[in-house]
Amino acid sequence: MQVGVFIPIGNNGWLISTTSPQFMPSFDLNRAVVERAERYGMDFALSMIKLRGFGGPSEFWNYNLESFTLMAGLAAVTSRIQLFATCAVLTMPPAVAARMAVTIDSISHGRFGLNMITGWQEKEYSQMGIWPVEAHHLRRYDYCGEYVTVMRELWESGHSDFKGDFFEMDDCRCLPMPQKRIPIICAGQSDRGTEFAATYADHNFCSSFGINDPLAVAPSTARLVEGNARTGRDCGALVVMMVIAEATEAEAQAKWEHYRDGMDMEALGWRQSQANTDPNADKYASAGRFTEKVRNRMPTMHGALVGSYQRIAELLDLYATVPGVRGVMLTFDDFIEGMDKFGRHIQPLMTSRRHIPAAA
Repeated sequence: MQVGVFIPIGNNGWLISTTSPQFMPSFDLNRAVVERAERYGMDFALSMIKLRGFGGPSEFWNYNLESFTLMAGLAAVTSRIQLFATCAVLTMPPAVAARMAVTIDSISHGRFGLNMITGWQEKEYSQMGIWPVEAHHLRRYDYCGEYVTVMRELWESGHSDFKGDFFEMDDCRCLPMPQKRIPIICAGQSDRGTEFAATYADHNFCSSFGINDPLAVAPSTARLVEGNARTGRDCGALVVMMVIAEATEAEAQAKWEHYRDGMDMEALGWRQSQANTDPNADKYASAGRFTEKVRNRMPTMHGALVGSYQRIAELLDLYATVPGVRGVMLTFDDFIEGMDKFGRHIQPLMTSRRHIPAAA
């Protein structure tokens, strides 16, 4: 099973709480995280892009680095790990994104990939005057499909004459071409998002918002498997999960309760208001799932594994048994401590990671 890290490009990582570790993003912090990921044999590191935070007393995600430039810097100081930047398709033309990707492919010697996002938080884009009105919600995956098609044509031949509803290329050129095939990741949860993943992506993030319940992701991954059957492709599921681990169950649970006590309700309210702006969201989309997280007092952007090192190892191994799951992408409450706990205490106990040599 693959294991990656969702690096802390935004302040405070993925805990929306005033009692969790409070920190600012920096190149040095993210370099330290990714260097540990390489040392511990992790397979990939991915950075998001966030253009406007949620505010509140914790100022959640008010401070953010930029994804492509961060990963270019990390490509220059790493040697093995796969690196993914996030492409916000509304912010740049596909030919520009394709050329940026080829540049980082060159820096990394073929270790670069892209995470595609269609844009769900309207205020991120309307603040810059680039939100394409309400209709974007309805056709955002059509837009993204054309976007990926243009990039693929440029990467595979150096040329595109694509003509679609959103993009028209006129003898568009992009040379040199990448050293290796550039993989695409996305995070479609709705029916339309899952269809997009099965059509265009190599991996799709499938979320489970529960605590210590790996099998809860099975319905989401099953929908992706069904999508693959329709498209004849093999898009694999990756599960995003926070790890809060200590030597004992009691210590880990105490820390989790401390974070829950500090839930930033103002920031969570802003997140919910933005998620609710999509009138076409189906029952699998983010809006309803975010509501569930608030109701269940979960101060995270995704699910969590909370427990002892042994318990976390057992739970992570369970993901490898879920049909369609290819791997997990981890976040931590404290990234430096969390990465070391994973590499030194958790991963050596995982049967699904026995092929990884012990770190020095």
